[in-house]
Amino acid sequence: MIKIMRIAFKNLYRQKRRTMLTVFIIAFGVIAVLLFSAIAGSFKSMMVGQITDSMLGHIQIHRKGYVESLDNMPLNLVIQDEALDKTAEVLDEIPTIEGFSFRILFGGMLSDYRETTNIKLAALDPEKEKNVIPLLGGRIKQGRILKEGEIVLPDLITKGLKLKLNSDVVIIANNADGSVNGQGFKLSGIIESAVGPSGKYGYIHINDAKTILRMMNTQISEIAIRLKDLETLPATMNMLNKKLSSIKDAEGNPLLEIHPWMKLTPFYNIAQMIDMMALFIKVILITIVLISIMNVMIMAVYERVKEIGTMSAIGTPAAKIKLLFIYEGLFLGIIGAVSGTVIGLLIIAATRAMNLTVAFGRTDDILLKPFVGISEIIIVAVIVIIISAIAVIQPAFKASKLEPIDALRQ
Repeated sequence: MIKIMRIAFKNLYRQKRRTMLTVFIIAFGVIAVLLFSAIAGSFKSMMVGQITDSMLGHIQIHRKGYVESLDNMPLNLVIQDEALDKTAEVLDEIPTIEGFSFRILFGGMLSDYRETTNIKLAALDPEKEKNVIPLLGGRIKQGRILKEGEIVLPDLITKGLKLKLNSDVVIIANNADGSVNGQGFKLSGIIESAVGPSGKYGYIHINDAKTILRMMNTQISEIAIRLKDLETLPATMNMLNKKLSSIKDAEGNPLLEIHPWMKLTPFYNIAQMIDMMALFIKVILITIVLISIMNVMIMAVYERVKEIGTMSAIGTPAAKIKLLFIYEGLFLGIIGAVSGTVIGLLIIAATRAMNLTVAFGRTDDILLKPFVGISEIIIVAVIVIIISAIAVIQPAFKASKLEPIDALRQ
């Protein structure tokens, strides 16, 4: 076996130019996949981080049916009283949860005493939101995050109404019973508008929402949750579903619904497209490797017909001739995979050092940090090596089937 491997390696060394070309093709495919995976993965992580850390959180809990009616922001589908207390206890017990925050969502009218416009508002506790959406403050273009009696408005609204910091505005909203109430606020911050349902909300303090909506007790539209590690999302979802399933409505049906961030934003479709593109690139890699190695080995069979005939004539078994060609293809795959991986990692490191930035939505340019995990490197290398071995099966069989007399005549 060792002897056959040595002969196979010498055969590659004997055809230096063709071997180098094949290794280059394989290495190029590996480099392309690693570089694309690193940059696409970095963009995906950045995109997910911007969405979850500045608006949504990783998980949200609502009363059943609320998300389907989110555009109307119904105040009759809220979590309150005993259900809210039990939910808070469950969240405190789960070790994978870093923090959670209560929110009240409602729609109303915004007036600067001259003009009036519709607005959607998210009422929150700024201190608790720091643990759930830490990048919220980074979206503030002017001013600061709010206190009680203050409001933060999207830049599109402030431009339309020509509002400036410290401008006085009034929010008019319907309570759950249909009555109308209004309250004055001072504009403390202007926040950039982002694409997505929650990207155009104005923000007020949760205590102001309770006042303007005349809530006698705590009533919450949604509970936003941040995890210590996003990788634990499926496990945390399972725990929450099990522990919160005991909370029932008056008819004995589950009261609450739990939604991961993917179900709450259209950007998840972009994340899926990135994954599909990565898979497509890997398929191209497999095709390149398969065709290049098969072509090289078929040419090797035709060029070495007399050599193969001589080996058969002196009694070399067909199985060993097959192994000879399989080892040659395997060595090509290993050399190409190793060299491509090393060069690819160097290019990724250089790209990371260049501090590339990318614009995302209306945000300022965000720094990309290309990175490829060990598992991704291993998967790509293993795919290349396996395909290299598979690609030479047909040429190996062709070589082993040559008749010694016919081969020596050529």
